[in-house]
Amino acid sequence: MKQVMATIIKPLPDHLFRVHGNSAEMRWEAMSGVGYHTPTDRFFVRNHTVTPLIDVTTWRLRIHGAGVRCPRDFGYEELRAMPSRTFDVAIECAGNGRRFYRTQQHDGAPGTQWGLGAIGVARWRGVPLKYLLKQVGVSPSAVDVLPTGLDEPFEDYGHVRRPLPLDKAMDDVLVAYEMNGEPLPPDHGFPVRLVVPGWVGIASIKWLGDIEISTKKLLTPWNRVFYPDVTTQPVKSAFELAWNARLPVTGPHILRGRSWSGRGRIVRVEVSFDGGLSWRQAEHHGQHLVSAWLPWHIAWAPRHTGARVLMARATDETGVTQPLTTPRNPFGYHFDAVVQHPIHVVNG
Repeated sequence: MKQVMATIIKPLPDHLFRVHGNSAEMRWEAMSGVGYHTPTDRFFVRNHTVTPLIDVTTWRLRIHGAGVRCPRDFGYEELRAMPSRTFDVAIECAGNGRRFYRTQQHDGAPGTQWGLGAIGVARWRGVPLKYLLKQVGVSPSAVDVLPTGLDEPFEDYGHVRRPLPLDKAMDDVLVAYEMNGEPLPPDHGFPVRLVVPGWVGIASIKWLGDIEISTKKLLTPWNRVFYPDVTTQPVKSAFELAWNARLPVTGPHILRGRSWSGRGRIVRVEVSFDGGLSWRQAEHHGQHLVSAWLPWHIAWAPRHTGARVLMARATDETGVTQPLTTPRNPFGYHFDAVVQHPIHVVNG
């Protein structure tokens, strides 16, 4: 069914990615001018082991467990023939922004030292998970849904798997087979993956091969050891600029960025050019989606050369605004504080 290949298959040029071992972080300047969706060639990669190549002709998705009446397997072409939905959804690693616990708050956490590039928004197409669950007959006693990936087992913990509560699985979760209008590439989960809007990326299991429906709460290493107590993603913002970018003092400049929240729509974005002493509201137009991000822009005319720090903070529809600092998470998850983005204003 599968053949293990290189850690990551797609090219990882330096101008698009920072490589972290078996994972790759998108450089935010790579999003400048490319439109709403993250192009597949620069979408971040988070692998626990290596990217597998899976033979789609023998691949099956098995749905079974004590919480279903009629367990069965589904083939790839069978899934593609079913009623489909298309969603624009952000997928973000729970550790996105981890390095700022160390660099901004001087209280670092172990793990991959992501900047803000462990996120991407793609247009995903596939079958709603609730449609498949209805095909197998979910029993009234069902509690948890456990998807499992087909990548190699991680150390002694087995295959990557993380349970979802049944109500989330029956809500907006997608069993996706297309990404930005094309079949999923191997690094992003071919032949199918879960897409779980608003939740941490570990919930969106890649290389999906098995779904168990249980009648009791389930514990796995991926909700007990590695990602305890993290589900919905917090509010974050990023500039579409290189770190330590050089901007000429001649202006004005139109600075662009994006903000997002797993809790709902972004309703306001503010930018500071003076270390947080004052804030100006950014402008935004176009798509304003619950499950993706909001692009924004603001004009700025610097008056003198030198090192500067840009700051952006967003507020979502639940009323949550990014703080200036955030409590330390022992695993480095959910860094949601305003990021201090250094630049240099230079003579033109």
